[in-house]
Amino acid sequence: MIRTSSRLLRLVSLLSARPEWTCRELAERMSVTDRTVRRDIARLRDLGYGVESAPGPWGGYRLSPGTRMPPLVLDDEEALAVAVALREAALSGVLGTGQAALSALLKLRQSLPTHLADQLNSLGGTLEHTPRSGEPQIDTPLLLELARACHSTLRTTLSYRDHTGRASVRAVDPYRLVHTGLRWYLVARDVTKQEWRTFRADRVVSVRPTTEPADLTDPPDAAALVSRGIASVVYPVYTTIRLPLPLDRALQKVPPTIGTHSPDGPEATMVQIGGNSTAHLAAYLLSLAIPLTVLSPDEVRQALIRHAHALLTANHCDEPGEETSQSPGRR
Repeated sequence: MIRTSSRLLRLVSLLSARPEWTCRELAERMSVTDRTVRRDIARLRDLGYGVESAPGPWGGYRLSPGTRMPPLVLDDEEALAVAVALREAALSGVLGTGQAALSALLKLRQSLPTHLADQLNSLGGTLEHTPRSGEPQIDTPLLLELARACHSTLRTTLSYRDHTGRASVRAVDPYRLVHTGLRWYLVARDVTKQEWRTFRADRVVSVRPTTEPADLTDPPDAAALVSRGIASVVYPVYTTIRLPLPLDRALQKVPPTIGTHSPDGPEATMVQIGGNSTAHLAAYLLSLAIPLTVLSPDEVRQALIRHAHALLTANHCDEPGEETSQSPGRR
């Protein structure tokens, strides 16, 4: 006979697997008596599980939404599937900021048995996530270490490389992780400089927590701090464009972390965007796939025209509607 606690977990797993079970079916699956099933159902209700029952010989038991969330029971395959899905949600930003997915992944990973955690680590090493716009990616274990540092409220030693590749070691008080849709940023108080700073997570080399408590007095708005930091980056080239979109739609097309927006009437928006080169800016503007107007400088306008002309030339047909003589799959 299995212990009561193990039996209750097994019962929850069975109730979660099907819309409804009869008492006899549950008793047979668990190798217990009908009376034991009824007692265990009563225990689950005391623990906060909403278990409904239908009277009569054909009645049964089913889980219903409760007033609070009880513990979730997953088998090995389900736990791995949820962990991988949470990892992808955190890295891709498909659920918005990714904070909820990252927090759930951290909790799940801490509760996994050793053999499942090892499988997840091995699986994570074989998965690749396509970067957005060529952005560098961060390893999931390192991202979880940063999340754990924020949850621990302990001072942390951060090995970091800046945009020039220069290595440094920082004593920081981790506060929040912010996802912009392109990158993850750590918001932390720099202990030496006594100020709140942002650190690109993909430039973090290692994270080593200490036993000293973090000083999180008067924390900032983490998302706003990251947005201001990105907007303040100085680029060698800037361009001003006009989008034929109202301000709200222009912000969806070009995020505020990439450009500075100002309305140009009710149906258009002016946007200033910085880049590392005219070619880089032209390629980005072309990727927007919208009939925008480059107002300045002329170098960016000409680079955009060259990109568009090269694209037209590569796809040119001698006559309108003419097909090439070779099929796409034959050379």
